[in-house]
Amino acid sequence: MAFADVEGERIFTDRNNAGNGPVLVLIHGAGGDHAHWPEALRRLPGVRVYAPDLPGHGQSGGNGRQSVEDYATFVDGLVSGLGLENVTLAGHSLGGAIVQTLALRAPRWLSRIILVGTGARLRVHPDIIRGILAAPEETIARVCQWSFGPTASESLIRSVREGLLQTAPEVIHGDYSACNQFDVTDWLADISLPALVISGDADRMTPLKYGQHLARNIPGATSSVIEGAGHMMGLEKPDALIRCIRAFLKTGPGCKDAPEQARDMADRTDAV
Repeated sequence: MAFADVEGERIFTDRNNAGNGPVLVLIHGAGGDHAHWPEALRRLPGVRVYAPDLPGHGQSGGNGRQSVEDYATFVDGLVSGLGLENVTLAGHSLGGAIVQTLALRAPRWLSRIILVGTGARLRVHPDIIRGILAAPEETIARVCQWSFGPTASESLIRSVREGLLQTAPEVIHGDYSACNQFDVTDWLADISLPALVISGDADRMTPLKYGQHLARNIPGATSSVIEGAGHMMGLEKPDALIRCIRAFLKTGPGCKDAPEQARDMADRTDAV
């Protein structure tokens, strides 16, 4: 674990950087922090893993951003400052939007991408954007109820809710606003990096169809579906997520795809 100065902001990054294995950088979603990625992934043997807290999140200082573009600029500065090369960049939800933006920019250090519970467009229900400032506890409770699949324990949901309440409402509002403005639908075909798309078939925040759209429109992308997983699949189904990512790091493809079929998923909002 270490802190680094990035453009005058003190940024925390959880690190497992021993050895000479592949480099994996994990970018969390709106209002979250590095702990939204399972610890076993952050300690994956034979892989150098870096999981930062975005500015204003978790243990990082600084200010949250108001756009995905600005978050992407921050991540570029962080990775470049760490001197990392040949990076596989993974992003969950808002983090996935950041990863797509960087894939389109194609910085020299980026080699592959992993998109988890995200989409090319991330509309957020207006009640969430308004409510996070007007009634943060109630709104975060609602978001958490929508973020988990049917098998998630109440203790897990409560833990995530309590963690989100540690993030300033203004920062979460900025994250949701950034998601709501994000749309790279017309540019997916310009992503030329190997890509893995991971979706949960019980995700109500970014329904399965959004991952399927990414997989169909990013040239050569591989898609994996985790059965019974909601939006917070890294915490709900960590073993399944890790299997997908480990396979991609080793050989390129992800874990076994679910059948392509129509899913009648709730569409309250598209992103966390």
